[in-house]
Amino acid sequence: MADTSPRTGSSAPQDIDLIIIGGGPAGCAAARMAASVGMRSVLVEPDTLCRNLYRIGALNNVLGGHTSGPALAEAITAELKSTELCRLELGRHVVELRAEDDHVAAILETGTRLTARYAVVATGVGPLQPRDVSWITAPSSLTLSPLWQLDADDAEGRTLLVLGGDRPIGTFLRAHPTTDTRLLVAYPAADAYKTDEIRDEPRVTLLPVEHLTVLSSEGKVVTAEVVSRDGASRTVTATAAYVSIGNAPTAPPGDLNRDADGFCPPTGQHSRVLVAGDLRSGRFQRIMTALGSGSEAALRAYYAARELGSVPPPLSS
Repeated sequence: MADTSPRTGSSAPQDIDLIIIGGGPAGCAAARMAASVGMRSVLVEPDTLCRNLYRIGALNNVLGGHTSGPALAEAITAELKSTELCRLELGRHVVELRAEDDHVAAILETGTRLTARYAVVATGVGPLQPRDVSWITAPSSLTLSPLWQLDADDAEGRTLLVLGGDRPIGTFLRAHPTTDTRLLVAYPAADAYKTDEIRDEPRVTLLPVEHLTVLSSEGKVVTAEVVSRDGASRTVTATAAYVSIGNAPTAPPGDLNRDADGFCPPTGQHSRVLVAGDLRSGRFQRIMTALGSGSEAALRAYYAARELGSVPPPLSS
């Protein structure tokens, strides 16, 4: 029998049941559930397990009493590393996913080819940049960090320009309730409903815009021209700029069906490919939904592999 103890490396057993691509909450939940029903899996993650959770300072919508991302990440990681039927391939990238009638294959950047009966793809999303949206004009080379990754010390005493009104702004403010910072949040009409939770926050100045042009981002000063929805124009200055525009899916190349926005809905995929977590849709990007969808995907593979009666269609996104 192949060695199935959790470890890292460039090779993997070929007699595995499930390839899991992505080591966030959804991928880890899939691996844990798979092991609980006796399925052998290999989990491929280019970074550390639950890497994004470590940057979330406050949580208010997960079970288990965890109030911060790092606490939840440590709990998930510890549990997964004790899971004997899951093999970890950390620091590896899947460069291609192929689905055949009787198996799936994931090719790593090293050339290693992993094969299994099914695959769960849970690679999640990455932050959109100013160049990705039509309401911002900025140099194509401008790349900004997401606001939720910012440390309290770097925000203290500073005025920050935030491009976009996505909900992680509220997460940042809850994580740092005593940090003395001022956020200038420039957002399009489509983000208006997302700003409700920060509308009464005294550290926030909301700037509903029709268009924003980044005039300068040199050194420690960022200058932008903001055109409001009534056509008025003004110039704003901040000590740094961050993005909270939203996210784009980060699916690996290969046999995945994508919608117009690049997401991979669970329905319509190859029968041996299951999608979990934030990659499914832009609407359900929550930790709890990711955990549930990862567990569901593993169970779906389990039932399908054993042909245990009729398997209902995956939950739509």
